[in-house]
Order: sequence, then C-alpha cells, then structure tokens
Amino acid sequence: MKILFVHQNFPAQFLHLAPEMQRRGHDCIALTDTTNNRSSEIRVVKYRHNSPAPDPQACRLGRNYTQMSDRGVTVARAAMQMREQGYVPDVIFGHSGWGETLFLKEVWPEAKLLVYAEFYYKGRGADVGFDPEFDRPNFDQVIIAQGRTTHLGQALLHADAGLSPTRWQASTYPPILRERIKVIFDGVDTGVMKPDPTATLTLPNGRVLKAGDEVLTFVNRNLEPYRGYHTFMRALPAIMAERPEAQVVIVGGDEVSYGRPAPEGQSWKNIYLDQVKDRLDMSRVHFMGKVPYPTFVSMMQVSRVHAYLTYPFVLSWSMLEAMGAGCMVVGSRTAPVAELIEDGVNGRLVDFFDVEGWSKMITRALARPERFMDLRRAARETIVKGYDLRTVCLPQMVEWVESFGPSA
Repeated sequence: MKILFVHQNFPAQFLHLAPEMQRRGHDCIALTDTTNNRSSEIRVVKYRHNSPAPDPQACRLGRNYTQMSDRGVTVARAAMQMREQGYVPDVIFGHSGWGETLFLKEVWPEAKLLVYAEFYYKGRGADVGFDPEFDRPNFDQVIIAQGRTTHLGQALLHADAGLSPTRWQASTYPPILRERIKVIFDGVDTGVMKPDPTATLTLPNGRVLKAGDEVLTFVNRNLEPYRGYHTFMRALPAIMAERPEAQVVIVGGDEVSYGRPAPEGQSWKNIYLDQVKDRLDMSRVHFMGKVPYPTFVSMMQVSRVHAYLTYPFVLSWSMLEAMGAGCMVVGSRTAPVAELIEDGVNGRLVDFFDVEGWSKMITRALARPERFMDLRRAARETIVKGYDLRTVCLPQMVEWVESFGPSA
C-alpha cells in the first residue's frame, strides 16, 4: 500500500517505522518542511512554510491555533499538488503537534489518517503550574493550556486513529479522544543500547572514562527546568563533596525545547551553574554539549548512576535507553517516569524538588554500586521485555499501521 508520513522534522518518531514499512514492500513517501535537512531512507517531498507569526494582541487565545492551522494550510496545499500529480495514499501517518495533519482528509478523504498523539495540554495535573519557582497555578494558565489543545483535538477528531508512546501521555487526552488512541512506544534498540564492560568515553579534555569508573550522567536535549536541570545542579555540590573521585558528565544544549526561555542574553545552563559553581570542582564537571548518538551510547555504558528528571510531560527516549544500557537510573517521582520505574525494583525515584533527597540517593548509588546491580539488571529487563525495538515495539507498530490498509 501507499503510505505518506508527515512530520516537519522527519524522520523523528518515524525513524524506524518508515524504512521498515518500505522494506516490507510498501510505497513510502515523507512530506516535510524545506528547512529539514535530515537524511532519510525513504523518498522525501518538501513543503515551504513561511507564514508570519500571528499577532498575539489580535489573536489572544487563538494565537496557537492560528500558528498551527497556518502550517496545516501550507501542508494541505502541498498535498493538493501531490494529488493533482496523481498521488493518492492509502494511509497517512503524521504528527499532530504542529497542525500538519489538520486538513489532509479534505485532500484525500479516501485515505486512512493516523496521527501521532504525543501530548494533550492540560491546565491541571501536568506540566502547567507544576514548578512553583516559575509558574504558580492560576486560572489564566488553565484557560491558556486548554486553548493550546484546539488543534490537537481537531487533529484526532478528523483522524481514523491515534498513537501515543506511553499510557500516561495517552491519558492526557479527554476520555472521548483517548478511546481512539493505541499505545505503542517508539522502541529501544537493545542490541545497541546494552551493557558493555569494555566501553570507554573520551571527554573534551582528553580524559578517558571506562565502565566501572565512578561516573554520574545527566542527559537532556537542552539543559532547562522542564527536565530538572535546576534540581540536578543544586544537588551536585553535596554529591561531589561526598564523592571526591566522581566524574560528572552532562549532555545538552543551551537552547530551550520546552517551557519559557531564560532571561534575555542568558541560558538556563549558565544561570544554574553560576548558582553552585563556587562549590564545585569544575575539573570533574564535564559539559559535553550535544553529542552524536554513538557518544551517547558510550556515555550510558560507562555510567554508574544516571539522573533523569522531568515535569509531568513527554517522556524522553534517553531514559528508556539508559535503562536498556543497564544504567542505575535515579528518576523523578513524576507520572511519566513512574510508568517505567518502580522504586526499588528497577531504579530509584526521588521527589522532583527534593534537592537533599537527590544528593543522598545519588551519593549512595555512586558509593556502593554492588548494592544496585539487581536494579540495573531489572532496568534492562524492563526494556528488553516491554520496549525492545525489534521484538516488541516495531512489530506492534507495523501490525497497527497495516491494519488500516485496503486489504486488511
């Protein structure tokens, strides 16, 4: 069958699915933004989107919908050109987060439309108002959060089905929409992300760390409050004072992926580093920036303790990959993390805001690694049995997509 993948940052969540569907004999094409230069194993068609940002004064609560629907119109017009050239897909699978799928049923009503339903904004019980340091709960936030869901609800209502990576993320959708969602994680390649007692990691200063060394790791796409960077940095002075041989390896950029930007001219990385810098041995703190995937793999394989924190929000792939590598993961006691980590069974959980608790737990795990070997083994077993790319997630996703084909 003909499958059209739609994502402004393709391949993204379709990294493994799209080439697998093509290998299975399906005719696969990706529709993506012209600014996206990532490599692809399937044929790519690009659309050009240059709509001006909406005026917040004029749009008010409609600003987000205006922005997303503008992109949806751009994508629909590109789709119309494809249709006029004779292209009609059997199945469309697109991410609903940027509005790209909103009007595709108007172009191809005969196609089955599937949307990647990653997260549905909520004014209560999720990220909004979670961290009082930045956002104290108020009614305006609740209204704004609901306003941000308009395109997400519309996308799923007009789709034939949705897919979410975790049960908690699916649960953020209202019950009437949640019924339309299948839960399948993207998958962890446990053949790559696995323990390796011979692994090494070369730091920017030339020092080489190896498996078995006292290494504390922390990974985010960008170093920011949504992923607990401020809590982690505030816990570091006590950890490093107690563990004078520990090496701290931090991966992440200086930009913002989620939430509010840092004050003008500053970065969250430096704001929270500056708060504790005079109490840290900076020769043992290694900021790696953004790293290639093989470097990330090696980092997880040499890690003695991996810290992962997140607001109640989208769960990072990196946490599951760390578990797959057999890391001793100390995670925040927030709903997305607790779906995967059972405290004392396959990792440890600490309250997101408990700086002292983070210091004590990480120090314990660094000091006595032999006491946590069962948790490390259980962490990997959790991923191998329930989230493995090749044996669990990809086969489930392939079966789900093929179930919408014309011969199903």
